[in-house]
Amino acid sequence: MSFCPIAIVGRGCVLPGALSPERLGDVSTSGLDVIAEAPPGRWRIDDDLVLRRPDDSGPDTTWSCRGGYVDDSGTLEGIDRDALASAFAGLGVDDLDALDPVFRHLLRAGRDALTEAAMAGGDRTGAVVGNLSFPTAGMARHAEQVWLASVGRAGAQGDPRARFMSGLPAHALARAFGLNAGAFAIDAACASSLVAIEIACAELAAGRVDAMVAGAVNAADDLFLHMGFRALEALSPTGRSRPFHAEADGLVPAEGAAVVVLERLEDAIAAGRTIHGVIRGVGLSNDGRGRGLLVPSTEGQRRALATAYRVAGIAPSRLGWVECHATGTVVGDGTEVASMAAVLGDGRSETLPIGSLKANMGHLITAAGGAGLLRVLEAMRRGVLPPTPHADRTIDSLSETPFEVLAEARPWPERDEPRLAGVSAFGFGGNNAHVVVEQWRAERRWAAVPATRTDDSEIAVVALGARVGELRGHRAFAEVLSEGSSAIRHGAPGLSDPSVHAERVRLPMTAMRFPPRDLEQTLPQQLLLMEVAEEALGRLARPTPSGERCAVLVGMQCDTAVARHGARWRMADWGRRWGASEAWIEDARDRFAPLLGAAGVLGCMPNICANRLNSQLDWRGPSCTLSSEELSGLRALRLAERMLRQGTIDVALVAAVDVCA
Repeated sequence: MSFCPIAIVGRGCVLPGALSPERLGDVSTSGLDVIAEAPPGRWRIDDDLVLRRPDDSGPDTTWSCRGGYVDDSGTLEGIDRDALASAFAGLGVDDLDALDPVFRHLLRAGRDALTEAAMAGGDRTGAVVGNLSFPTAGMARHAEQVWLASVGRAGAQGDPRARFMSGLPAHALARAFGLNAGAFAIDAACASSLVAIEIACAELAAGRVDAMVAGAVNAADDLFLHMGFRALEALSPTGRSRPFHAEADGLVPAEGAAVVVLERLEDAIAAGRTIHGVIRGVGLSNDGRGRGLLVPSTEGQRRALATAYRVAGIAPSRLGWVECHATGTVVGDGTEVASMAAVLGDGRSETLPIGSLKANMGHLITAAGGAGLLRVLEAMRRGVLPPTPHADRTIDSLSETPFEVLAEARPWPERDEPRLAGVSAFGFGGNNAHVVVEQWRAERRWAAVPATRTDDSEIAVVALGARVGELRGHRAFAEVLSEGSSAIRHGAPGLSDPSVHAERVRLPMTAMRFPPRDLEQTLPQQLLLMEVAEEALGRLARPTPSGERCAVLVGMQCDTAVARHGARWRMADWGRRWGASEAWIEDARDRFAPLLGAAGVLGCMPNICANRLNSQLDWRGPSCTLSSEELSGLRALRLAERMLRQGTIDVALVAAVDVCA
């Protein structure tokens, strides 16, 4: 299958120390480290209540408050405030600056990218955006306000619109800039921005749209990220991000957004647009069963890398740079080196420079791959390979490869063929993505690539599963619909309003591949999906398929229950201010949420809704969650249809879940 070359015609970013691609290039080329301590008040808690030395840490504590932080004051300047306000019911134009940062970051990056592209949206322009569906600061404030009011206490004023932080930012982007072909968000953890770019490229190649805005944003509650990564023992105790360093001790979280505007190359040439680079291929995969949902797999990463160069029709030996995922974790960096050596290391007559932007500004999580792509485009434009800060002593495994981590900037020489780079992004849950990007040279002759052929045959639905309240199974659900009866219950335990409420989830433990005690710490959102998937797959006439051409796509949104962990930690501060006793505070904390361990982090990780099924079934095809409010499940179904028709996959498990009634 040939890949339709896609032109990058617009760029925008809101990143630590860099509110433009040009400034990002300055930070990168100069080897600056812009990581800093969290701004005062960012965590909304007395830091002394949670910060501990690594040798004195325990539950409900973290090792560091350092990260990559954005100064986004004035972010919305120049944006049509009337158009933007229309995206938020009841929000006046003067209230926009109080929007949750997840909106502000994305809107600013999107505005800058569209402005650079000299593009005004339209009916043939859409958007797909990676968005980390952990609670944002705004969502956490709103949830805390509701919970505290229920016990007669006042919390910080929250914006109820932040409840919809998963899909609404993409919708706001579309509404503000007239992206009328539709918009939605996806979550594939750290691979999100490159997965979003692949989806956008496929939509363009199929001729469904003429332009796409693609990228990602991360504006999750910073306290939760630090406490969560500490629970996973992935957080750097020193607060230093040192990819590929022999003494690297973990990652450092960062926030921000990175966005590109994409067109088919032939259309961009015809329109006379400035072309910043050309996407020549994208490879996606999932680890499937692998080594676990939190442990990277060389096999999965190799498949993503190999797919990208196969569809591009380009030999990896042409590469002049690889922008790595490397986060500064021992296992992760070593696994990535092994994966690259297997796919990119053969046939090279000289060393291959590599690096990671995370050394400059930390781990942007969902936005990491997009920011890495912008870094590569700036390096191509300047003709300079960027250094990696803190690269004085690299890991031993690099010595057996052709890869070189640059301690100083180096010229990127012009050759007969355009400069070529690879960008990797590998995420928790086994999500892997790699993009091949080439320098644009106007004098080069490009062979026309026809639109991707799609199969017009009908798509078959071969099995169903459903759970709605206490209606177990799709037959029970169908009976209620056909009979016109109601599943709404009055007086459900703990609920004063009528609801469709589920009491229990039943899983056949003999078939489960996860420890029961871990599942006890898992959101019902994930467990409910497993129950429904078990029903659907159990109805197949043949054995359940597995392998590289099986995908899992789940419509969902952030479950507000995740914000209870933040309320637990902040309760220590609130209780002191209220004059409550230590016993009362501890009881209140336990009522909000249990202690957060590694299983608990995994149990509320948003992309794991899909990826737990990848692991359970050993399905190793491209997978993610999708958020578009009430349309989330339909977006998942539409994406599955496109992937099936284009021959990317053979089987898709499509689902939608919401337990926030």
